[in-house]
Amino acid sequence: MATDRIILGIDPGTLVMGYGLIADKGKKIELITLDIFRLKTKDAQPLRLKIIFESVLGLIDRYHPDELAIEAPFYGKNVQSMLKLGRAQGVAMAAALYRDIPIFEYSPRSIKQSITGKGNASKEQVAGMLPNLLVMDKMVHPIDATDALAVAICHYFQAKPADGGKSYSGWKNFLEQNPQRVLNKK
Repeated sequence: MATDRIILGIDPGTLVMGYGLIADKGKKIELITLDIFRLKTKDAQPLRLKIIFESVLGLIDRYHPDELAIEAPFYGKNVQSMLKLGRAQGVAMAAALYRDIPIFEYSPRSIKQSITGKGNASKEQVAGMLPNLLVMDKMVHPIDATDALAVAICHYFQAKPADGGKSYSGWKNFLEQNPQRVLNKK
């Protein structure tokens, strides 16, 4: 069974960066992998940025994604934190650009809306919805990894699938177009 498109989702961070990869099979998605890169607090910021760049490049070289979907930094009150997060996002994007991979950016609100139907959902609610969208084990994954997987799935919903099939504007729209995917729990 050929893969039509591989999407790499990234949840950028300066201490923990999550990633999730999915295969777009046209009318369904399959989990490839999800995990985190943990960076050392004792390392200087420039070294952590180098590690992020090399780590994302390593993922790209190993899995050959067709597209990168990344979470946009949200606006916070701490300017220094925002600057560091923006740098982490920038070097992850630079790794994709280095390999000529298109980049798509999504706000945290649009990701949550796409996965749960609510833009103000908690990270735990987003993580809880993921097993309903694709086959994955029920084990607890790091929240940064599930956030990254949610970014990839959000991109799948927003972007037209590679086989020319339908695109989805969110969880509700996906269910309307795929009622057979709903599990009846009694």
